[in-house]
Amino acid sequence: MLATAFPVSVSPIPTDIVGAIAQLKKDLNAVILAHYYQEADIQDVADYIGDSLGLSRQAAQTPADVIVFAGVHFMAETAKILNPDKLVLLPDLEAGCSLADSCPADQFAQFKAAHPEHLVISYINCTAEIKALSDIICTSSNAVSIVEQLPPEQGIIFAPDRNLGRYVMAQTGREMVLWQGSCIVHETFSERRIIELKAAYPEADVIAHPECEEPVLRHAQFIGSTTALLHHTQTSDRQVFIVATEPGIIHQMQRQNPHKVYVPAPPSNRACNCNECPFMRLNTLEKLYLCMKNQQPAIEIAPEIRAAALKPIQRMLEMSA
Repeated sequence: MLATAFPVSVSPIPTDIVGAIAQLKKDLNAVILAHYYQEADIQDVADYIGDSLGLSRQAAQTPADVIVFAGVHFMAETAKILNPDKLVLLPDLEAGCSLADSCPADQFAQFKAAHPEHLVISYINCTAEIKALSDIICTSSNAVSIVEQLPPEQGIIFAPDRNLGRYVMAQTGREMVLWQGSCIVHETFSERRIIELKAAYPEADVIAHPECEEPVLRHAQFIGSTTALLHHTQTSDRQVFIVATEPGIIHQMQRQNPHKVYVPAPPSNRACNCNECPFMRLNTLEKLYLCMKNQQPAIEIAPEIRAAALKPIQRMLEMSA
């Protein structure tokens, strides 16, 4: 993976930064894609807000010349894989992903070679190099469906998230070989703190992302992707929800159902904000403006990696139609 460096800018930040971003979007024919875990100010200026599957679909379909991806590095890489001739910008190149980092390509290539008859399904939260080693990409929205579409005798390697892999195994009854990666945010939620919250809010539904560990998922009334969690809060008769995922999603929950109560599941360490993704939060409205103003940093991917990574992404989109 190659990427250009963030330049030092002497341009002052405009007082009306939202208006300046809107003007730059018009001038560049740009689209702003934002993940649900971004800060509220960024969500409010985005053209599309979604989870990994929805963002992938938008990246594949956009007529814009410039894609500004307010998310983390692997998401911007996915947009570039799908749009090699477009300029793809990421507000902060340091916005990485602990889950993607937990699966180095050289080590995974050896792991894959040890299971030569297995098909590789990789969660989209991985690097372009891991995607290039994969047969099918999935998201938390479609992982169960994709596995269920494969012949029961087909061996499967699932990477890189062991918690999502275990959840998919439980839902499908399929045995899979799991790479032992994980997300630092979703592993911070402790069963003890969830039980404490359930005692404090006995009328609440616990809703959780499948990247959480199994002891937390056991207490959830609903498990799903960020989009599925959002939809559940819209359609459920419950008025109070304990939300076990990155709390950025609560901004959209509050916008769509302001009369309901959303309680962010706290991490095991009461003294930290560990339930907030430190990488997602590196992006700010000011950095978003500067990346559009300077048209940097831009994501670049080696052509051979991009070509290999495109195939499993396309297969995911075909299997998720």
